[in-house]
Amino acid sequence: MASTILIADDDPIQRRLLTEMVKRFGYEPITAENGTIALEILKSDSGPKIDVAILDLVMPELDGMGVLTAMRQQDIAVPVVVQTSHGSIEAVISAMRAGATDFVVKPVGAERLQVSIKNALRVEALEGEIRRINRRAAGLLTFRDLVTRSAEMERVIRLGERAAKSAIPVLLEGESGVGKEVIARAIQGGSDRRGKPFVIVNCGAIPQNLIESILFGHEKGSFTGATEKHVGKFVEANGGTLFLDEVGELPLEAQVKLLRAIQEGEVDPVGGRKSIKVDIRLISATNANLIEAVKQGRFREDLYYRLNVFPIGIPPLRFRRDDIPDLARRFLARFAAEEGKAIRGISAEALALITQFSWPGNVRQLENAMFRAVVLCDSDELSVLDFPQIAAHVDGFDVRIPALPTPKAPPAYEPMREVVQVPVRDPNAVALIDVKGDLRKLDDVEGETIKFAIDYYRGQMSKVARKLGIGRSTLYRKLKELGLADDIPDLAGESDADQPRSDKTRAA
Repeated sequence: MASTILIADDDPIQRRLLTEMVKRFGYEPITAENGTIALEILKSDSGPKIDVAILDLVMPELDGMGVLTAMRQQDIAVPVVVQTSHGSIEAVISAMRAGATDFVVKPVGAERLQVSIKNALRVEALEGEIRRINRRAAGLLTFRDLVTRSAEMERVIRLGERAAKSAIPVLLEGESGVGKEVIARAIQGGSDRRGKPFVIVNCGAIPQNLIESILFGHEKGSFTGATEKHVGKFVEANGGTLFLDEVGELPLEAQVKLLRAIQEGEVDPVGGRKSIKVDIRLISATNANLIEAVKQGRFREDLYYRLNVFPIGIPPLRFRRDDIPDLARRFLARFAAEEGKAIRGISAEALALITQFSWPGNVRQLENAMFRAVVLCDSDELSVLDFPQIAAHVDGFDVRIPALPTPKAPPAYEPMREVVQVPVRDPNAVALIDVKGDLRKLDDVEGETIKFAIDYYRGQMSKVARKLGIGRSTLYRKLKELGLADDIPDLAGESDADQPRSDKTRAA
């Protein structure tokens, strides 16, 4: 599903123009006649998720600055591009301080608006990914941090939120790579055990002879190789959550001891003389059909009913394709930052490609594909050429990697489709975001604006000062403070005596 762009402007002609441009860019527009309506749309939980808001600064009832202030007060984390008919430096600074991501002047060109929207999406994706990583590390990840546009995943989130309010055992069912661990962490983050230990046990990766020791612990010297005491995963998770991943892989002998530990709330360490009481929240996960395993005698029926008290089935990625664009942008923002690449976004054609692919490895496969694409990318936007393996399995996207040429032989084959990358930049735009995705310093923005004005008005300093809304003496002072006086040829030779002292002096 395409990103949703909110357009708030009281001028119907401007709304119509922006709507057509947004549609042409491949996004889904929503319009609002004033700031009050725009704020209601941003606060609504029932409507579509807004990815970027384009706000006019001058609107009836509630202007753009008022909307920005309300968004900050109500913790509405949506990137905002503000637009106005008056591109003064003061307006730029005020909008930036209020939380705007970018600033455009009416009438904005299509190329400039497209760049602003892509920058806003990139910044929001990166900030959201960093926020989720930090909350996950602190054990505070909640279902509010999981963004979805899929009705199937909405159902999963509703069930997870209900499970989080109680201590009921939860069984997460789904294919490998669908995000069962993320759901488990969100259940803990939404419960009264948030911030407490979250211990993961991959039951399929434990050697059979060490299962009891790893789960329940052992005393020093209890068996050959036990050179020190080990408390076990149950004790490590005491007070928090124990996540048993791939629980269907446990052998029958370990299932008996696991059942007792769950029923009695205590564990017996190997070689220990007494049981240890534990208080844990149990969440299990499996990618297998446990009912079939019970019928075949590979899984204990009594343990199955102990674990399967509150089952939650997580759909595979191919059944929730609406989530693919958002997931792709999140992974792109993270990997581009980690690899130090200034990749602005992903092309509409590449987005259509990854949305059509079936993703048998689910979210994990998508994450790895985005990592590889970022490494391959040589431009500021991911294209179909950066997903050759994916394109080979989707009709209409047959992209091949040419063989390296030898001195006498041409490449074995050329790409069947040529994608021309045309960088979209407005030469008259003052960028508010640097290549790393951070806001530029005010001095840099102000200095670049003043230099542009001097070039634009051909060095007519009085006109420059008048258009910038400042006095001529203030203009000269700012040039000195910003270290720009030597960069202006007509000013380099002027002494302080040649420059105006103040506006009042000239008036006198």
